[in-house]
Amino acid sequence: MVSVRVSLESHAFAAPAYQSEHAAGLDVFAAVSEPLTIGPGQVAAVPTGVRLEIPRGFEAQVRPRSGLALKHRIGIPNAPGTIDADYRGEVRILLINFGEEPYVVHRGDRVAQLVFARVARVSLTVAAALNETLRGDGGFGHSGR
Repeated sequence: MVSVRVSLESHAFAAPAYQSEHAAGLDVFAAVSEPLTIGPGQVAAVPTGVRLEIPRGFEAQVRPRSGLALKHRIGIPNAPGTIDADYRGEVRILLINFGEEPYVVHRGDRVAQLVFARVARVSLTVAAALNETLRGDGGFGHSGR
């Protein structure tokens, strides 16, 4: 198991936590001081009061919660968001309201999940041409429906 150090600001609700034995992501809690309304089409940065010390060679992926998406059409605009190993600031969760009604975030609401993953660093080599493949440059629906 990988150990990740966490620091909680005074306004934090709780540390991120797994909600079941085999959950892939830790739920992250809103640390708003008062209800935060996100209007239709709007994006808001939700404070968590959490700071992380992610080990070198890892990232934390910020992923949406399926229940928020299904029930309220709330998502993460840059999903999955990435928290780099060298970031030490407060984790804030970007939420977007894809719905037609305002959505209100309350203190302690579970607003996202954090999934920790290994990161492969690469070395890029600039080339005049790339090796050909059967697929070539086919993208965006090239394989059909």
